[in-house]
Amino acid sequence: MSQLTVVPLTLREANSLVDNWHRHHKSVRGHRFSLGVIDKHGVIHGACIVGRPVARQAGDPRKVLEVTRLVTNGKYNACSMLYSASARVGRQMGFVRIQTYILEEELGTSLKASGWHCEGLTGGGSWSRENREREDKHPLQIKKRWIKILNPDFGKVVEWI
Repeated sequence: MSQLTVVPLTLREANSLVDNWHRHHKSVRGHRFSLGVIDKHGVIHGACIVGRPVARQAGDPRKVLEVTRLVTNGKYNACSMLYSASARVGRQMGFVRIQTYILEEELGTSLKASGWHCEGLTGGGSWSRENREREDKHPLQIKKRWIKILNPDFGKVVEWI
């Protein structure tokens, strides 16, 4: 088993990996930060894109982060390392919590190993509405939301201007 190291990535670098490796999502438009994991030879084995919550009701974007994409080439432990690193960075940045969504049939083994907790099932479905038609480019089935509390007292102390 080779040693992996977490490194910062640009959004362009992370999106390139998403376009090549993700099973059901395309690249994203923005992020707060992106991380990768490399081996001792500098070969990249995974990427994680962390941004604001996608769903409007999912939390205050000044307090909540969301892992919007995570991809690997199957390298052992890469997913767990990326979930753990994204939470550490979010904690250092002062965020209250971090969350992500996985498909209902996915087990969440890497999330569990990284200290995240399944908060429950979400509604799923289309984002298209009669007065706001959208082309659905994402899986429409029910998903599981996983969270990790980062700084539980932060939201109680800081008042936003």
